[in-house]
Amino acid sequence: MSDMLKFCYLSLCILFLSCDGVESKKNDTKQTLIPAIEEQEDISTQKTILFFGNSLTAGMGLEVEDAFPALIQRRLDSLSLNYKVINAGLSGETTASGKNRLSWVLKQKVDIFVLELGANDGLRGIPLDETRKNLQEIIDAVRRYNPKVKIVLTGMQIPPNMGQDYTGEFKLIFPQLAEKNNIDLVPFLLKDVAGIPDLNQADGIHPTVEGQKILADNIWEILKSLV
Repeated sequence: MSDMLKFCYLSLCILFLSCDGVESKKNDTKQTLIPAIEEQEDISTQKTILFFGNSLTAGMGLEVEDAFPALIQRRLDSLSLNYKVINAGLSGETTASGKNRLSWVLKQKVDIFVLELGANDGLRGIPLDETRKNLQEIIDAVRRYNPKVKIVLTGMQIPPNMGQDYTGEFKLIFPQLAEKNNIDLVPFLLKDVAGIPDLNQADGIHPTVEGQKILADNIWEILKSLV
């Protein structure tokens, strides 16, 4: 009889421990699933800012993490804002070539589209009407893909190599397009950087690491009200 009681007691202990192990596994599974679910929700609510531009956006001559789109990403992260920044800058890009690759870039959903093109047009003396037309077509195409997208246009100025008339009219393209399309404008992307040797690389055109920080500040002045 004593042996029988011991056997029953042992069986109960094993049963209890087995149930406890199952329950622990259930709890562990729940704890594993909770952060996974939260991560999925975080991704689903994340918004996208796409910087579409030329070598200024691409950060030519620098590491990509030193270009202003990456600096904007770090600022957004520091403010716990759930945004993903995409650097779609391509060195040498004109408004015409940008227009041609736009459909590929817009295969993903974009909430804020920052358009930084035109500088290479000006430096090459491309007819102003063509630059204006291409920028307008890019704006129209972005809105067709997503009517709710917020668009930011970055203003640009060029040296007077092409003559005062060309230079002056080129500068006006950006504020005029911004007003016409009711979009936000960074008045001059290279404000406080252009023409300052210490803030530009040896070519005198592309910003240094410190120069890129100022570009990020110039853009953030407009972008902060949209995020």
